Amino acid sequence: MEFPLEHHQIRTNGLLLHVVQCGPTGGALVVLLHGFPEFWYGWRHQLQALAAAGCRVWAPDQRGYNLSDKLTRTSDYRIEQLGADVLGLLDAADTQKAMLVGHDWGAAVVWWLAEHHPERLQRVAVLNVPHPAVLGRVLRHRPRQLLKSWYLFFFQVPWLPEQLFRRRAFRFGRRALRGTSRPGTFSSDDLRHYVRAWAQPGALTGMLNWYRAAFRHTRASAPSRLLTVPVRILWGRKDAFLVPELAQASLELCENGRLTYFDEATHWLHHEEPAAVNRLLLEFLQGESVPVVS
Repeated sequence: MEFPLEHHQIRTNGLLLHVVQCGPTGGALVVLLHGFPEFWYGWRHQLQALAAAGCRVWAPDQRGYNLSDKLTRTSDYRIEQLGADVLGLLDAADTQKAMLVGHDWGAAVVWWLAEHHPERLQRVAVLNVPHPAVLGRVLRHRPRQLLKSWYLFFFQVPWLPEQLFRRRAFRFGRRALRGTSRPGTFSSDDLRHYVRAWAQPGALTGMLNWYRAAFRHTRASAPSRLLTVPVRILWGRKDAFLVPELAQASLELCENGRLTYFDEATHWLHHEEPAAVNRLLLEFLQGESVPVVS
């Protein structure tokens, strides 16, 4: 059966987040955390598959995005606040522990929670973003990754990135999605959904403030010990933004971690390979063993 998509406004950590919920109300909670420049819709291929397996799925628009609250100070987007938003969602769901899946910036939030609040997590899966400590180290020592990360530095400039992103009906964002994914991954209808989200008042600055806060208010450091939460890493090797070696380096920080590479997928692997991604996620979230693919 197909479950309806329920739209809720959930109060957490002093603000309101728009959360799409799906699946049986008594199911184990799985929270899906999107990245830049997406919103809850980025999980459209996963929501029904997880719900059909018996999970209660929450896919929030994270702070600054789409229909969620947009705070104006850069410091409001520190990783500690982003993580606290998710912990507040677990409290709102009356759940002590949940399973998290994150992509891009959403994965960065998942890494932070796995390190700082493992007691609230059962299992976590991360898609195409490394542990922040790994990225910081590689940026300092790998020119190839530094070149791929040019946009991190451009986004630090006040107001100019917003202007560029908004020009010509958000052509920058549309090209960023289509130009770094396999042909046909994002349809014209998909892009209309994204443009509506980007056009929400204050959304572009909120979205970009995640990057600005990471530079100005976050100091990444290696975990003092291996992460104890079970971690599943899924990684598209043809990522235009991140070198694949980052995945293996992140795996080495996990006491109980598994890594699967998708040789033909890009940064947007959950859009490009939804059936395979959904199968691996379900096997992992349900506690089944999955062979490593290198």
